[in-house]
Amino acid sequence: MESGYVTTPFGRRPMSLGMLASQQLAETIEPGMKRSKWKLFRAICEARPALGVTDRALTVLDALLTFYPDDEISEEKGLIVFPSNAQLSLRARGMTPATLRRHLAVLVEAGLILRKDSPNGKRYARRDRAGAIGDAFGFSVAPLLARAVEIESLAAQAVADRELLRVTRERLTLCRRDISKLITTALEERVSGDWEGISTMFRTLLARIPRVATAEDLAPLLDEMGMLRAEVVNMLERRIKTKKIDANESQIEHHKQNSNPDSIYELEPSFETKQGEKAAVDNNPNAGPLEERRLKQQKPSVGMNNRAGGAADPGAGPGLKSFPLGLVLQACPSILDYGLGGTIGNWRDLMSAAVVVRSMLGVSPSAYEEACSGMGPENAATVIACILERGGHINSPGGYLRDLTRRTEKGEFAIGPMLMALVRANGPTARHAS
Repeated sequence: MESGYVTTPFGRRPMSLGMLASQQLAETIEPGMKRSKWKLFRAICEARPALGVTDRALTVLDALLTFYPDDEISEEKGLIVFPSNAQLSLRARGMTPATLRRHLAVLVEAGLILRKDSPNGKRYARRDRAGAIGDAFGFSVAPLLARAVEIESLAAQAVADRELLRVTRERLTLCRRDISKLITTALEERVSGDWEGISTMFRTLLARIPRVATAEDLAPLLDEMGMLRAEVVNMLERRIKTKKIDANESQIEHHKQNSNPDSIYELEPSFETKQGEKAAVDNNPNAGPLEERRLKQQKPSVGMNNRAGGAADPGAGPGLKSFPLGLVLQACPSILDYGLGGTIGNWRDLMSAAVVVRSMLGVSPSAYEEACSGMGPENAATVIACILERGGHINSPGGYLRDLTRRTEKGEFAIGPMLMALVRANGPTARHAS
């Protein structure tokens, strides 16, 4: 490989491999290449952290570029500037000579400028009889032109990262506001639920937000906070649905009782009731149509053994929403051992594995059927996976499942906080479905 012209520093300043590499790079400028010096300088300011230069060093670079005679940097116009220390100090906002030398060294080390020192270390140019510069000694801005594409790419990436951080911070702020106001609404409206635990979890998430953060730092916190917001909204929506159902039943009952006061329908049990339901009504001589309808709706729960293991029954559960399967498996990786072939690829696989785990934990079929009816089959399988993951912390899995089912029917239990706690406990060691 042929070596081009190499210049070494004057005096005691040492030569380095980095300086040699910058000189070689400066020789790779494409013919006819040119850039606006001020647009390129703004790109350097955007990419400053990636280039490893300080703001004071950029002040010196700005002063150096003012000595370049044209707006566009090109090889045709020359690439050497040769200001004196006194003039450079004035244009660098009065920077002292020692500070000036230190930041010039930073620019050289970062590969943004090159030194081309004269034999005596002075900066000057030799001109011919026509006044054209024949040779010049000072600082070369050739690296700026050689690295223009790289610098512009780094600047574009910095702008994109800053925009992503701004959007992430905005979404996090909105999520924080939503959760705070929704919790306040729930407490003021006396909505049943573990609001103290949810508030504690919310405060824990807030404490984890760093004062100086990148978009990568905030992304997982935004995901967890979004999940908490969804759980809070879910609990409030269940309360709204419950109020609507109660209001509709009250209006229907009021209409039946007042539409025909002399009707004997309210004095006799319905002939369409089953034998057990008729006996229950006969034992209560004051039972009206509403009581008859309530007894009819108490149908036996359909367990998982009577299902094909597919999607949830649309009528099952009090309107609970199931969480993403990937999140469940991240929180409860132990359930994977009970899937067919050691994997779980869909909800059918998870519910089949939950039946096996239910038997292993000693949970009775009736307790699991009640959970499927009260929560929905997906959520019941999720709770079984959570109980398995918590292992020795639960003395009676069957009793614990029945208690959670009762609390769910009252709107006092939420699966989200349980899953989030297990996700944090497992951390990066959790396995995923294949």
